Amino acid sequence: MELIPASGGIFEVTVNGALIYSKKDTGKFPKNQEIIDSMDAMK
Repeated sequence: MELIPASGGIFEVTVNGALIYSKKDTGKFPKNQEIIDSMDAMK
């Protein structure tokens, strides 16, 4: 895991270079389960 600081309120989660969640796209901060479900779907 690597945290990359940024500005502008953009929160994105990537796994192996694939974007699995973007606060910029959804307009909301994710719930933990949403991230877990997205990661499970990649298997």
